Amino acid sequence: DKSVVSLRDTLAFSPGVYLQPRYGQEVRISIRGSGLSRGFHMRGLTLLQDGVPINLADDNGDFQELEPIFFDHLEVYRGANALRFGSGTLGGAINGVTPTGRSAKGVYLRAEAGSFDMLRALVSAGVAGDRVDAWGAISADTSDGDRDHAKRRSFRFQGNVGLDLSDNISTRFYASFNNINQQLPGALTRAQALTTPKMANAASAAGDQQRDIDSLRLQNRTRIDLGAATLELGGFVNAKSLFHPIFQVIDQKSTDVGGFARLDYAAGPVELTLGGEVRNGKAKAKQFVNIAGRRGALTFDADQKAQTASLYGEMRVRPVERLSLIAGGVYADGWRERRVNFSASPAGDGRIGFDAFSPKFGLLFEPSDRVQIFANYSRSAEFPGFGEVFQTIGTPPVSSLVSDIRPQRAWTAEIGTRGTAGIAHWDVAFYRSTLKGEMLQFTTNASIPAATFNADRTLHQGIEAGLDLDVAPWLRLRQTYAYSDFRFRNDAQFGDNRLPVVPRHMYRAELRVGTDALHVAPSLEWVPQGPFADYANRVRTPGYALLGVTGGMTVADGFDAFVDVRNITGKKAIGDISAVLAANAASAIYYPVERRAISAGVRARF
Repeated sequence: DKSVVSLRDTLAFSPGVYLQPRYGQEVRISIRGSGLSRGFHMRGLTLLQDGVPINLADDNGDFQELEPIFFDHLEVYRGANALRFGSGTLGGAINGVTPTGRSAKGVYLRAEAGSFDMLRALVSAGVAGDRVDAWGAISADTSDGDRDHAKRRSFRFQGNVGLDLSDNISTRFYASFNNINQQLPGALTRAQALTTPKMANAASAAGDQQRDIDSLRLQNRTRIDLGAATLELGGFVNAKSLFHPIFQVIDQKSTDVGGFARLDYAAGPVELTLGGEVRNGKAKAKQFVNIAGRRGALTFDADQKAQTASLYGEMRVRPVERLSLIAGGVYADGWRERRVNFSASPAGDGRIGFDAFSPKFGLLFEPSDRVQIFANYSRSAEFPGFGEVFQTIGTPPVSSLVSDIRPQRAWTAEIGTRGTAGIAHWDVAFYRSTLKGEMLQFTTNASIPAATFNADRTLHQGIEAGLDLDVAPWLRLRQTYAYSDFRFRNDAQFGDNRLPVVPRHMYRAELRVGTDALHVAPSLEWVPQGPFADYANRVRTPGYALLGVTGGMTVADGFDAFVDVRNITGKKAIGDISAVLAANAASAIYYPVERRAISAGVRARF
C-alpha cells in the first residue's frame, strides 16, 4: 500500500538493515557495517533470488537488478545466520522470493504516478495445473528524479516455470531480463546539499554521467526428496552489459556462470546441512575518454576473470527438548585475474588468490513455540573484488596488482531474542564484531571515484531492534531502532576515531490506523545526530527527522487504491556520504535526502 521504488521501501522495517537512498533506485545497503564505505555497487552481503546466489564471480553485486515489486517476500539472514546459504560475510544474506503459478494465480495489475513525472506499471499472471505451473511479470518505470540529471527508465521481466517430475522430484526454471538506464546526479558539497539539494554535481552533468545496465539471467533449482534428506541443486548463467560514463566511460560485457548443491538431513534430534557453490566469470573491460557521456579515445582494454567457491556445513543437535546446539563452518577460496590488451598509461597483468575458513558456534533455546533466544560466535571473511584488487584501472597512478589489499576477517559475538507475546512482536539482537583488515574506501578526488585500504583493527558493535504492537485490529505500530558503534581500534593514523557514513542512532516508526477497507499510516525516520563524513572525524553531518504518510482503501472486491507522501515538510538534510580521509568545505561527497514527493496508485487482482 505504498510506492515501491527500491529495496529500501521493502526492507525499511527489517531490523538491522541500513538502507539510505541516494537517487532513483540507488541505495546504500549494509548490515552490521558490511561494505560500510563502498560508495558504489555492493559488498559484504550475499544476495540471492529464490535461494540462488546472484553475486558476481568477484563477490560484488548490483542490487539494482533485484526489482522489489516482483517479489512475494524477502528474507533477511543477519550475520552467521546466513550460513545455510553458504554465506561467510559480515552482513549475511538477503533472499528475494518470487511468486509461482501456485502462490499467485490469476492476473495482478498495478499502476502509479507521482512527483517528478514518475510513472510505474506492473502486470503479472500465474497459472497452475496438476504438475506444471508458471508465473511471469513485466514492469516499466520512468521518472525525472528529484534532482537535476537524475532521470531513470527501466523495463524488466521476471518469470518462472515449475515442473513436478515425480512425487519426489521437482524443478523450477527462472528467467529475468533488465534494461535499466539511470543518470547520475553526483554528490554535492555540504552547503549545496543543505541549501540547493535539487542541483546536480557540475562534473556529473557535464560528463553526462550515467549507469546503463542490460542483463539476462537464467537459473534452475531442482529439489529431490530422499525421505529423511532433501537435496537441492541447480545452476545459473548471467550475461550483463554495463555502459557507465563517469570519470571515464566504463564499457563492460560480462558472463557469469555457477552451480550449487545443498543437502538437508533431519532425523530425531540431529539436523545437518551440507552444501557448496561455485561462481566463475569473465568480463571484457574497456575504458574510453568521456566526451559528454560518449566514447572518446580508447584508454584501456583488458580481459578480467574471477572465481569464488565455497563448501559449507552446519549441524544442529537437540540434547534436550527446546535446546539446539549448532556448529558449522564455511571454507571459501577465490582468485582474480587480469590480462591487459591495451593501456594508455602503465598497467600490467596480474593474478591473486585468497582462501579462508570461517567456523560458527551457536545455540537456540525456545522456551515456547512463539519465543526464541539465540547466541552465535562466528568468523567471517570477505575477499577483495576487482575494484579493490586492481584500483583506478587505466588512470594514473596505476599498479599492475595491488597485492597488499588482503581479505577482511572478523569474529562476531551475537545474542538476541525474537518472538510474539500478546500484542507484541519483537526481534532484538546485540552484536560485537572485531575486524582485521577491514576494507575501507575513500574518495580520492573529483575524477577518480575511490581507493581502498585495509584498516588494521576496527570494531563494529551495536543493537538491532524491531518491535511491532498490534494494539487493535485497526491500530498497529511498527518500529525499528539501530545503534551502530563503528570505530578504529588504536589505529596508527586515526586512533579510536569513529568510522564515517552510518549514524550512531536511527529510529523508524509507522502507526497504521484503520483496516484494509480504509487506513492511514503516518511515519517517522529520525537520525538524532548525523555520522562523520571523514576518517579524521573533522566534519559531522546534521541530524534530521523525516515525516511521511501513506493511505489506502478498498474500492471494490479485488481493487484498491493508495497514496504515498514522503518528506512532508520538505526537510533539507544529508542522507548518504562518500567518505574521504579529511573533509573540508569544498568536499563534494554528500547526497541530499529525497525532496517532498507524492504518488498515488491502484492495484487490481482478477
